[in-house]
Amino acid sequence: MKFEATFSEILQEALRGWASRRFEECILSFALPINNIDPLLQLPLISDQQEFTFLWDLAPELCIAAAGKCQNFELVGPRRFELAQRFTDETFKRLIDGTHDSPLHAKPRILYAFTFFEQTSELIRDQEIDPALQAILPSWQLTSQDGLGWLRLNAVVSQEADVRDFAEKLWSMWKKLEKLKSQKISYVRNFDASPKDSEDWETQYRLSLKKAIELVESEQLKKIVLAVKQSIGLKEPFDPLIILSALRDYQSGSCRFLWQRSKRKTFFGASPERLLSISQDQMITDALAGTALAGEKADGLLSSEKDLREHQVVVSSIKKELMNVGLLPICADKPCLAKHGHLVHLHSPITSQLKDQLPLQLLNALHPTPAVAGLPRSKALNWLRTLESFDRGLYAAPIGWIDTSNNAEFRVAIRCGYSFEEKIDLFAGAGLVKGSRLEDELEEVRLKLAVLADQIFLQSRLSGKVF
Repeated sequence: MKFEATFSEILQEALRGWASRRFEECILSFALPINNIDPLLQLPLISDQQEFTFLWDLAPELCIAAAGKCQNFELVGPRRFELAQRFTDETFKRLIDGTHDSPLHAKPRILYAFTFFEQTSELIRDQEIDPALQAILPSWQLTSQDGLGWLRLNAVVSQEADVRDFAEKLWSMWKKLEKLKSQKISYVRNFDASPKDSEDWETQYRLSLKKAIELVESEQLKKIVLAVKQSIGLKEPFDPLIILSALRDYQSGSCRFLWQRSKRKTFFGASPERLLSISQDQMITDALAGTALAGEKADGLLSSEKDLREHQVVVSSIKKELMNVGLLPICADKPCLAKHGHLVHLHSPITSQLKDQLPLQLLNALHPTPAVAGLPRSKALNWLRTLESFDRGLYAAPIGWIDTSNNAEFRVAIRCGYSFEEKIDLFAGAGLVKGSRLEDELEEVRLKLAVLADQIFLQSRLSGKVF
């Protein structure tokens, strides 16, 4: 569709799409080009009066802002990856994409957020909980890559009269975005953050760490990744987009993400760890384990016996799981260093050519990796339930998307937190193997928590200033 398309042309294209339907009720999907636009900055506009909001930010590469629920599937309990695949197949089968000339990054996507555990912990029965699976085809999808932007609308259409309403909504939003994209949008820092019981997490965590180290030293576990939760009190609610915007500079190599299921609860973060990336039947996953502060100590990771051993445990486990589903994974013999802000990690990309494997089948095999759980997997998971005094929720679980061509991208949701109106809960974990030292692991967790905490306090000090 041309950049100078008129409303009449959009309507006619939509009517042609409707006429090609195979079902009485279909999902109509159309996109319009809108270049030189930043989806992160325009997310508040497309999410106005919508409960669900999503951001996936790798700018200047792919950036996705989405809002609203055209199709939605939630589940608590087992078989979630299998049922998510069924929902995906059925949804895409009913979808008619009338924009034949849109690039790959503008294709319709289903968005997914999984919890770490299949079942919710008894610890949060009285709180608002996340379903074990959330799968959403959004109503609005605004994407940009290398300056090329596209606005897409997905909607259920059951009669011809609905098509005009569909075209009017798409045209109206496109005109609003075209008008606003040339205006400089500023964020007003208008919140006050203060530490809340900052020592409490460390006191409890120290006791749990001691027990977890005993488990690996006695060889009851080969590895366990023990997480902690830090709470930060706010004098008033804040917009996580403020933090995610700032992290474009401070965590440029990470994927900034946001998943807002309701207006009162938002999950957000900046993940350095790719769980699964699929493009044209080529798969990549990351083994990311071993952490140090950037600077002189970073080079020591490549010669640290403990960190290299921890890293190799993750590499070997991921390769084994991929071979179990019929893949032939390829990985370099030695890891490289990956810098993300003030932290450096041991990093080994693992690749494979796909045969007939589907993205959600691979997610089911990979999650949770030893980088966020432990080995043996089932035994480590049982100990995490015992040693962690909170439910992980979406922390350390897969979050991402699949498009209509079965391309996919999922991250491990780490360096993250929940925002509950006037409170933020941040999460981080330390991987423990034989030879782990308690004080070293405490320091590692402090550094990981600081990825978001430092930005929250920094932006709080800038409160009231316009940028």
